[in-house]
This record gives sequence, C-alpha cells and structure tokens, in this order.
Amino acid sequence: MDELVPGGNLPLPGGVLTLGVPGPFDVSALVTDDSGKVRGDGDFVFYNQPAAPGARLSGQTLTVDPAALRAGASRVTVVVSPAEPGTPLGRLPAPTLQVTGSGGRLLARFTPSRPQRETVLLLAEIYRRGTAWKLRALGQGYADGLAGIARDFGVEVAEDTDAGTGPGTEVGAGSGATGAGPLADGFLPLVNSARAAVGSRAVVLDGRLTAAARAHAADMAARGRLGSEGADGLSVHQRVTVAGYAYLTVGEHLVSGPRDAAEFVEYCLSGERTRRTVQDPAFTEAGVACVPDNRSGTLYWTALWAAPLTPGGLARTAAEVLALTNAERAAAGLPPLAEDPLLTRAAQAHSADMVARAFYSHTAPDGSEPWDRAAAAGSTRRTIGENIACGQRSPAEVVRGWMDSPGHRANILKPAFTHLGVGFAGGGSAGTYWTQLFGA
Repeated sequence: MDELVPGGNLPLPGGVLTLGVPGPFDVSALVTDDSGKVRGDGDFVFYNQPAAPGARLSGQTLTVDPAALRAGASRVTVVVSPAEPGTPLGRLPAPTLQVTGSGGRLLARFTPSRPQRETVLLLAEIYRRGTAWKLRALGQGYADGLAGIARDFGVEVAEDTDAGTGPGTEVGAGSGATGAGPLADGFLPLVNSARAAVGSRAVVLDGRLTAAARAHAADMAARGRLGSEGADGLSVHQRVTVAGYAYLTVGEHLVSGPRDAAEFVEYCLSGERTRRTVQDPAFTEAGVACVPDNRSGTLYWTALWAAPLTPGGLARTAAEVLALTNAERAAAGLPPLAEDPLLTRAAQAHSADMVARAFYSHTAPDGSEPWDRAAAAGSTRRTIGENIACGQRSPAEVVRGWMDSPGHRANILKPAFTHLGVGFAGGGSAGTYWTQLFGA
C-alpha cells in the first residue's frame, strides 16, 4: 500500500477500483477527455446523478471501471465536499482517500494538507497514460463549492432557489465553455489573434491550468493583493503541478483591476515583457480565471501558459541546451562536449529532487554532492562539475544566464571537460529547475 503526497503517482492494476472517503463528506466525480472538459451532463457523477458509464457512486464510495468508461474518456477526477453544504473544510477532519483494487487489496491512501476556507477539494484523479491507468494525488481546493469546479471542467452552472428544496445547483455541459467564468469570456479569441499576428500557433484552454489559475486568483482576492505565492505557501507554479499538469515550460500573468477579458488582454499586450509571454510560440495551452475581492470588488486575474511535458519534448530541451553550450565553446575555440547518458541521468535526478524536496543547491538535503550523484548513476568520470539554475523559461535563457555568471561560465568553457548531461524539471516555487553535469 502506498501513502501518496500531492502530485504523487501510482500505476494501477487492471479491474474495478473502489475509492472511499470516510467521514462527514460527499464524494463526486468528473469524467473528462484529454482536453480536461466534460462532454455532457452524464459526465458529472454526484448525489443527484450517481452513475455514468464506468463510474458509480454509492454513499461515500465511488467505484470506477476504467475499461467501461465512455468512449474518449481518459480521466476521472475525484471530488470531495462537506456533507453539510457551505461548511469550510477547515472545520472538519482532513479527508483521507482510500483506493482499493479487485479482491479488496488496499492500493493507496492519500491525505492532503488540511484545507482551510475551501468548501470543495479536487482529491485525486485516475488517468490514462498510453494503454495503462494511473492514480495521481491532487489536493487542489476551491472556496466556491461544486459550482467552481463544474465551471472549470466545462459545465455551465446556474444557481437557483426552490422553496421546497432550498438552495441548489443546476449543472449542464455547455459547448465551448472555458471554465474561467463569464468575465473571462472572449479571452481565447483575443490572445489567439495576438499570437497569429506574430506567426505563433493558437493555444487551447486546459481545465487543469484553469483550475490552478482559479485557485491562485481566489487566493489573491482573499488577501487583497497580488503575489506569486499564496497564503497557503503554494506558488502559482506549484498550483499547476498540484492540479496534475506536468509542463516543459510555463508562464503567467497576475493582474488586478481589469473589468473583463478585453481589458485584461489589452493590459497583457501593453508591455514588451508581458506581450512576449502572450505571443511566445513555445506555449500551446492556457488557463485563465478572475475572482473578485469581496471587500473592494476589484477583480484579480491569473492567466497561465504552458507546454505539456513529454519525453520527446524533454529530450529536445536537453539537446538544445547541449547545442547552445557547444556553440559557446566553439566561439571560444574549444571542442564540443558529447552527451553522456549517465551524467544525464544524474542531472535529471537532481533537477527532479530540487522540485520534490523544495531546495536549490549543489548539496542535496542528504548531503550528496555532484560527484556523488554522478557515481550513483554509474559514471566513472574522474572530474565532475555542475551548473544549476532556476526560473528560466527556455534553453536559450538558461544558457545565457550561465554565460553571464563567471563561475558558471568557467564550467561551460573549461577545456578539460569532454562530456555533459542536462536535467530539467518543472514545479517548485521557481517554476523550472535546470542542471548541467560536466565530466572528464
């Protein structure tokens, strides 16, 4: 049995899965495709609609048969909310998800950080990767109940009050719904027009990016100020990874004041740096949300831009760092470095470790140094050097930063070095973590 942490993944066996959350909670689920959107009303499983193809809710227990999901479904997101509507989750025990496989074997358990004012939580998701299915722990909270989650997954929500039943929520899937809220309507055509003007391909909205944008905008609105880190200690980039989106590159706009999407996009295009983010050809997906400050009425906006992490994309990024590094060596009259798979393994592990354990140093929390990591990966090279960096959005940006730093530049231009491994990981407070591991 695995104890998961936010962002943790677990391969799942075949067969029916049982997911339960004991305690004073309601369980719901959303069935989506690769776009992160529901296709219709039947994809929303909750107490008033307890069954969909491949998913059935009975009390606090959800059973999922991935093989029986509707055609095109690639993800089931598990949602938990208080059994007493409107109760902040912070007043209740922390919810614990228990996942059981066929035969009753306990596969995994996940208890997120205790929520505070949130009234609903994206707890975990079952998702397809190739032909296999996996479980990912999330722990992403919302302060506006199931309505906020429904909107972010492409469901139109209309609040109504019925004298016989009390407050209720009517949900229905709307074509082209962005999940960002009515004030953000029109965002996508405006930004894609600006991108087309410089030859960049259009971006599409992703439900996970929108969920992360909404959570961050809500945090800023609650505090009444802009910030890249929320009161819960999560950076805007960490919200993206917690929402289940692994990225190769990421960008953001955090803005307060615009009254609608047109004003927000106009602001983003008004400065050279902010316009460059909107038009960056590396981005393929986006998410946007705005949330009002209930005291002043000021709208707080978050837009997120990203390209998803793929094995091919990671390999191209590492190859580009190597090529740019060798271009700098060639300009200095030095021979090129050769790619080294063992140094690459160690460099990649260090970048991932800096994200996972929230540090930024050549010395890992366990005391290991670059040469220790190279040896652990199987390298027998006698001389080892390391460059690290965080926050840069592209290979060109990170290599330029290293060349502008005397110590890092010395490693890149050291004549004795003959081989290089490159590592990259997205996440953490800085958003991106890079490692170069040199060997001779």
